Amino acid sequence: MTTIFGIPVQALLGQLLIGLINGSFYALLSLGLAIIFGMLRVINFAHGALYMLGAFTAYLLLAYAGIGYWPALVLAPLIVGLFGALVERLCLRQLYKIDPLYGLLFTFGMALTIEGTFRYLYGSSGQPYAVPTELAGAKNIGFMFLPVYRGWVVIASLIVCIGTWLLIEKTKLGAYLRAATENSVLVQVFGVNVPVLLTLTYGFGVALAAFAGVLAAPIYQVSPLMGSNMIIIVFAVVVVGGMGSIMGAIVTGYMLGVAEGLTKVFYPEASNIVIFVIMAIVLLLRPAGLFGRDA
Repeated sequence: MTTIFGIPVQALLGQLLIGLINGSFYALLSLGLAIIFGMLRVINFAHGALYMLGAFTAYLLLAYAGIGYWPALVLAPLIVGLFGALVERLCLRQLYKIDPLYGLLFTFGMALTIEGTFRYLYGSSGQPYAVPTELAGAKNIGFMFLPVYRGWVVIASLIVCIGTWLLIEKTKLGAYLRAATENSVLVQVFGVNVPVLLTLTYGFGVALAAFAGVLAAPIYQVSPLMGSNMIIIVFAVVVVGGMGSIMGAIVTGYMLGVAEGLTKVFYPEASNIVIFVIMAIVLLLRPAGLFGRDA
């Protein structure tokens, strides 16, 4: 059996694939965070709770309306995105012109409220959500049996991440968004409704978190705590990539997922902290992050 540093190649490739799957969630969530911070300058601490809300929306659509996975993959992000747009319109908009700390405190309070509500209604134990029949089973890819659903998660994440990057960097709408963050008054002079753009931006970033939640529901049990377990890691990913950097969020999400998977092979005890160690090193060498711009 072929080995690398005494580790069987099959085990190494298996952990790389698991790291890529975890990185798919990190990339989706950090992408939403990066969009919201980059465009609105709001540190959205409620992102983990909204990820959980996306998973719970899919679960509730199935339990009470009989709506399965595929429609929920579209409906849940739309519902949570509309909720986010409402929050931005009624609450966050009032905080843009004051200290950013108030936005952080508001979203932190919103996260606690959402999580507390679902813990009260459903308890702390997870609710199962079945894998859709079309994606059940596993495929032999030579070095391991890959669950079909986990392969779908990687593909769906890549499609959404690349599509979002193209939308922001290569379209007229994306140009308006980027311009509005630099000089909103000038953009409004040209007839662009900047407040609506900002509402749509927050709603879209929140919808990305909800989409990741629906993807996660069949892998992890749908639990009120699933967001709080993920959000700290995702913030570390965003910091490493560069606050507000879209490409940085995507690349760093996958990269750190793979790094975490490799650490589980070579030094399992450090797998829970390797992302934070990398974050500390990056901040020492490049405080703006790998893809961020210096102030």
